[in-house]
Amino acid sequence: MRLYSASSEETLRARQLLTDWVGEGFLTKEQYQRLEQETISDLRTTNIFLRLVLFLFTLIVVGAAVGLFFVVFLSRPSEYTTGVFFLIFAVLCYAAAEVAVSQARLYRYGIEEALAGCSVGFLCFGIQIAFFSGALYSAKPDRPQFLVPAAGAVFSLWIWRRFGLWYAFPAAMIFVLFLPGYWTFSHSAQRLIVAAFYATGLICVRAVRSRHRFDYLNDVWSLVEAFLWLGIYLAINLQLWSLSLPAKWWGGSRPASEFARPFYWTTWVLIWCLPPIVLTRGVRHKDRFVIAVGAIVAILTFVTNKPYLGWQRHTWDPMLLGILLTAVAIFIRRWLARGTGGIRRGFTAGRISGRDKLLTNAGSAVFGLLTPQSITPATQTSGPGVRFGGGRSGGGGASGDF
Repeated sequence: MRLYSASSEETLRARQLLTDWVGEGFLTKEQYQRLEQETISDLRTTNIFLRLVLFLFTLIVVGAAVGLFFVVFLSRPSEYTTGVFFLIFAVLCYAAAEVAVSQARLYRYGIEEALAGCSVGFLCFGIQIAFFSGALYSAKPDRPQFLVPAAGAVFSLWIWRRFGLWYAFPAAMIFVLFLPGYWTFSHSAQRLIVAAFYATGLICVRAVRSRHRFDYLNDVWSLVEAFLWLGIYLAINLQLWSLSLPAKWWGGSRPASEFARPFYWTTWVLIWCLPPIVLTRGVRHKDRFVIAVGAIVAILTFVTNKPYLGWQRHTWDPMLLGILLTAVAIFIRRWLARGTGGIRRGFTAGRISGRDKLLTNAGSAVFGLLTPQSITPATQTSGPGVRFGGGRSGGGGASGDF
C-alpha cells in the first residue's frame, strides 16, 4: 500500500542518522565516508527551503492551469459542469503525484506533495459544487452533504498512508470535525462524536503500532498517536475554544449555558484525568511526541481551569504558571543529572542528537518572526510642540531654549 519501499526509507533514515552522528562527533570522517557508500538510495530528496519553494511553485502552477482552462474553454459553465471538471482535475493531480514518485523517484520534494494536496482540495470542491449546488453548509443536519468532509477525511488518510506525508493525518482529523454538524444540532453530541472518532483511531493505532516498535515506522505511528491524544483533549475541553475566553481571562467566567451541567462537569474531570494518562503512556514507552502532547494538555488544563470553575482571573496568573513550569523543568533536569552518567531509566537531560539543536534553532527563528515587537524597540516619537528649554550653558551666543 505504501508507495515507497521499506528498504528505500530505511536507507534514507540511516543516512540521516549518519549525518547526525558525524555532526555530533560520534563518527570520524573516514567512518562516515565508508558507511555512506553502504547507504546509497535511489530516491531524490532536497533541503527544506527548496522543498517549500517547489511546493508553493507547484500550487501556483496548478492553480493557474486550472484557472486558464476555465477561462479559455468554459466561459459560463453550470455548477454541475464545474464540479465534474474539478473531479477530473483531482484525478489528474493524483495521477501526476503517483508518476512523480514512481518515475522521478521524488521523496519529500515539494512537487508531489503539492499535487497530492491539490487532489484532495479538488475532490472536495468537485463533490460540493457538482452535487450540493455549491452550498458550503446546510441548516438541515440530515442532508447527505456530510459526504464532502467524509471524502476529504478518507482521501487524506489515503494520502498519508500512500505517500507517508505526516501532515495529511491532521488534515483528515480536521475534516472529521465537520462531520457531526451534518448529523445533529447538539454541541454536546458533536463533541462526543468527534472524540469517539479520535478514540477509535487511537485504539487502532495502538494495535498496529506494536508491530513497528523498532523499525523506521515507529516515529510515524508515534506522531499519529500524539495527534489523536491531542484531538481527544481538544474535543472534550469546553473552555478552550470559547469565543469569550479573552474576556473570561480577565473578568471571570461562568459555566457554558449551552451544555448540560452533568456533561460540563464530566468534561472538567476528564481534562484533569487525561494529562496524567498521556504522560504515563509516553514515559512508559519513551515516546517523545506523546510526552510533548502530555505536557501541552497539562498546561492547557491549568490555563482553562479557572474559566471552567467561573473563578476570577488575575493579571499575575500567567506569571505564576511560568514560575511553576520553570520550577518543574529545573527539578526534572537536576533529578536526571544526578543519575548514573546523567541518565535515569533511559532518560537524560543532555542533548544527544543534533536534531534537537536543529529543532531549537528553528523554534527560536519562528518565535522571533511571530513576535518582532519583543526584540525590536518601538520608535520613540515626540509631539510637534515639545521643545527643550531652560538650560543655561552660556557662551557662543547660546540661549535658554537649548
